[in-house]
Amino acid sequence: MAAATSAQPFRLGLTGGIGSGKSTVGMRLAQRGAALIDADAISRSLTAAGGAALPVIAQVFGNDLIAGDGALNRPRMRELVFANTQTRQQLESILHPLIAEQTRQQYAAAVATGCKLVVHDIPLLVESGRWRQDLDGVLVVDCRESTQVERVMARNGLSVDAVRSIMHAQASRAQRLAAADWVLYNDEGVTIEALDAFTDQIAAWFGL
Repeated sequence: MAAATSAQPFRLGLTGGIGSGKSTVGMRLAQRGAALIDADAISRSLTAAGGAALPVIAQVFGNDLIAGDGALNRPRMRELVFANTQTRQQLESILHPLIAEQTRQQYAAAVATGCKLVVHDIPLLVESGRWRQDLDGVLVVDCRESTQVERVMARNGLSVDAVRSIMHAQASRAQRLAAADWVLYNDEGVTIEALDAFTDQIAAWFGL
């Protein structure tokens, strides 16, 4: 892993399966002074009403994928993506270049401010296979699959089958752990206070 120089921040990839607590870790690092670049947040902005990705999505998939409020019909698109690998790849081919461009812009802004640590919150970091070359290290937030299911059911009101369908579309726990330079274990018995304390230790390691 390359160390951050005085001119360039350390580029930390942050990932974890749904329900792992990855986003909580990312927000805590941001509170400690890291620049957080959230791929999901960028994707949501691209598919919100007036988002840059919507005209192409409508052209490729049809206007019924645009909801009444002018944003992406997320439930319908989720159904299509989970049912068909080709559909998911088509959607990714639309979103990924746009996400990459906004990521470059946000990274440049972080460099300009002299930020020591840039956290790239990337849910599908392992799956994409294209991010690793742009990162100096990868932090995986890990928990058991049964914990993921319990958390997402409680948080989103989804059924067991729906949660497992989402998990099936993601990399396996073993694949994420194999890609990790560091692992932050966030499972049963780890309180939010303990998770914050662990995250603060990581922030301090980067001088935040």
